[in-house]
This record gives sequence, C-alpha cells and structure tokens, in this order.
Amino acid sequence: MLDGQVWAEFCRALERAGEVVLRDTAPATPLDRAEGYRYLTRLLRETLYATVENADPDRPRLRQPDLAKIGADNPDNVYLSATIRGDRAYRITGRRGSIAYFSVGSKANRYAKDGTMASTGELSDADLAVNDDGTVTIVASAQRRPGNWLPLAPDSTNVVIRQTFLDRTREEPGSWHIECLDDPPPAPPLDPRFLATALRRAARAVHGTAATFAGWTELFMSRPNELPDFGQELFQRAGGDPRIHYLHGYWRLAPGEAWVVETEVPDCPYWNFQLDNWWMESLDHDRRITVNKHTATLDPNGRLTIVVAANDPGWGNWIDTCGHTSGTALLRWLGATEHPVPRCRIVRQETR
Repeated sequence: MLDGQVWAEFCRALERAGEVVLRDTAPATPLDRAEGYRYLTRLLRETLYATVENADPDRPRLRQPDLAKIGADNPDNVYLSATIRGDRAYRITGRRGSIAYFSVGSKANRYAKDGTMASTGELSDADLAVNDDGTVTIVASAQRRPGNWLPLAPDSTNVVIRQTFLDRTREEPGSWHIECLDDPPPAPPLDPRFLATALRRAARAVHGTAATFAGWTELFMSRPNELPDFGQELFQRAGGDPRIHYLHGYWRLAPGEAWVVETEVPDCPYWNFQLDNWWMESLDHDRRITVNKHTATLDPNGRLTIVVAANDPGWGNWIDTCGHTSGTALLRWLGATEHPVPRCRIVRQETR
C-alpha cells in the first residue's frame, strides 16, 4: 500500500479487462467499441461501490444501480441490491407499492471467479404476506423464521430486489430498507488490507462480468436472428429469476432489412421483449427498444408481431435499432406454464 503497488496492480488489471472489448467476435464499429468501453466504466463504478463503499455486511444499504446495465437488464425493472453475509440475519421492511411484480432473492455472486451468481433463496409476490397497512417485513437468515422468510446460504453475498412495471405511467414502486439484526459493533477505521482486497475484487469483477456476457453473446451468435431456448440452467446460474423463462438471441441486419419476430402469447402476469447491444446492455430507454404485456399491440388473431428495424415500418410493434446493425435481444415469459419459441425471419423493410 505504501509504495503504490496495490494501485498499480489495480490499474493493470483494468487494462487487461479492456481486452474483452477488443475480442475478435465483437463488432468493430465506432458505436459498439465506444459502448464497450463505456460498459467497462459502468461496471467499474458499480463494483467499486459494492466492494469499497457499500461492502460492510453488518451495515447494508439497498442501492439502485446508477446507469449500470448488466446481462440484459430489464428496462421495466427497478433493481435494488445490498451486500450481506450468509451467517447474519437481516430485516427488510417497506411498502409493496402498486408496481406489477415484486421479487427478492439472495445470491452468491461469483462473477469474478466463474461467471455465476447462483440463487440461494427466493421470495416473490406469490409468497409475500402484506400487512393491513400495506407494509411488508421480510427476514433473511439461514434459519427459517415465521412470516416472510428469505433463505440465506453460507456463501450468500447479496440481496437483489426486482420491481417490475407493466405501466410506468400509473404504477409506483415500493420503498425498502434493510438492517442487520445481529447488533454489529461500531464501524472500525479503514483497514489498508481491506482496501487492497477490495480493489483486487473490483478489477476481477469488471473483467469477469464483461467476459461472462461476451461469452453469452458468442453463444447466441451461433444461431443468428433467432430466439431459441438455449436452456435455462445457464441463465439461472447467472442470477436469473426462477419464475422467468428466458429466450435470448443475437440479431444482425444489413441496410434495409428488418427482423420480424412472431409468437403466440401465453397466459402469464408479465412478459416483455427488449433489444440490447452486443455487450448485453439494454438500449437507450427513451427510445422504442422494448414492449411488454401492457404496451404491445397484438394482431387480430392474438399473436404478437415485433419488427426490429432502423425505421418504423408502420406495422407490428416496432423496435428501434438505435443506430446498431447487430446486438442481442431477450424475450421473457414470467410465471407462464407454456413457453412458446418465436418464429423469426428477415424481410426487406418495405415488405411484409
């Protein structure tokens, strides 16, 4: 620490993380390259906050990621997360709000080691007991507790809350707070050994997260312009919601082409389609890059038609490519008993 070696190692590790942006399979356009480096800065901001500023499991704070987009983040979601330990007990309190869907999970974050974030406990709307005054209390612990209980495992590292909108113009998310129940002692002064470890963890997490989802995109590239079922285990091991069935894909369009996605819509409380860049970040939320159960218009026969194109074709549910010619996409079915795989095709944009 005194001779600066810790900081120098941190900077060199970040330089190595930049190699992910330059891998041969990644698109070499100015836009995609710039988004790749911006992605690394976003990952760094979030990992530093998690490993340095909000790393104390005895004094957890629920935080909302600031512009971080990881692993096909859902534009309809408000995410909150906090650092915890599996051998502690925590109380999560708040109000459910009017948002369409709520879930909370405990996770074992190993992105820096093996690209996984395994679930160690889950609680959703179907399990949640709400008090008469609209408040909710959840206890997260290794041992079962009465009421709303979120299981923890020895390797649990964080709690993730998902709040999902159907209609952002009318719904309100809840408000939530977390506290440790184990009466922690006063916070000690900064330990230099802690900071050295935290910087190493942050650099590994940036590299590991970026490499994990670049690897996913390379898998999706094996079946371009489709939304196949690649198997759910991969997505669940990376922190997916167990009630969601994920259909990821890679799209690539030449000038004047459109990607048409057609599917039956199962009976379920929520679904959405979104367009992402090569790095699996959802595209700009102020553009038409997503539709869901509330915002989509179905065909007269009840089927869903999505048209991914540079310009609005005047039919179907248009999704804006936002200046990209390739990227990834995701269709989620939440709480469905059937999981249709869409029919996908490429058409000239001026034709149906």
